[in-house]
Amino acid sequence: MNDFPDKKIFFLSDFHLGAPDYTSSLVREKKIVAFLNSIQAQAAQIFIMGDIFDFWYEYKTVVPKGYTRLLGKLAELTDAGIPVHVFVGNHDMWMSDYFQKELNIPVYFEPKVYEWNGKSFYIGHGDGLGPGDYGYKMIKKIFRNRFCQWLFGQLHPTWGMGLANYLSRKSRAKTGISEDHFLGENNEWLIVYAKELLAERHYDYFIFGHRHFPIDYALQENSRYINLGDWIQYFTYAVFDGTKVDLNRWKE
Repeated sequence: MNDFPDKKIFFLSDFHLGAPDYTSSLVREKKIVAFLNSIQAQAAQIFIMGDIFDFWYEYKTVVPKGYTRLLGKLAELTDAGIPVHVFVGNHDMWMSDYFQKELNIPVYFEPKVYEWNGKSFYIGHGDGLGPGDYGYKMIKKIFRNRFCQWLFGQLHPTWGMGLANYLSRKSRAKTGISEDHFLGENNEWLIVYAKELLAERHYDYFIFGHRHFPIDYALQENSRYINLGDWIQYFTYAVFDGTKVDLNRWKE
């Protein structure tokens, strides 16, 4: 039985809005909104798999300014009855309830499992999964700690956002070099992680973001790992038509 006849499920990730500056971020935001406009009539559901923003923090009564075109479009989609799902990434993990209350969008902090048309999916942002990256895994535990989040919230937004944007730029400078090529099966941590999960249970598709490099890799005959790339350089997305998943590049 087809769960969504004549409709498709879309997956995209890693917009990093706000980086590296307002002007280039705005150009990118307009492209993302144009893409969402182009798929609206076809979409059964839309999954945004993390790092929408280069940094996001929800103070009790304040959220970062900007991004009105994207936020307005997301509200339009959910108001039209199209489910939108958001997974937090390592750059926007400090989400609270703004998306849920204002946009009617559920927000997920861990990978989730879905099944559509007899196909099983394991999906998430991808940060901190698999072997290695121990420094980040330690930092993630600190950043996800509620007390540490509260402490950050005591900073005035001018200081807090300034510090966060500085650290975000440092993170990109450190990790951006190795993201533009395939590292090999044994060095792609999310592939290693997916293979470990396959030893316990079958999944037809593993779909992640985080890596910034589009990858469609056969793990087994009936199981594939897909990394969604990004909307900075590649403008790639995945689409499930009810039968198979394709990784595509969007061109206006």
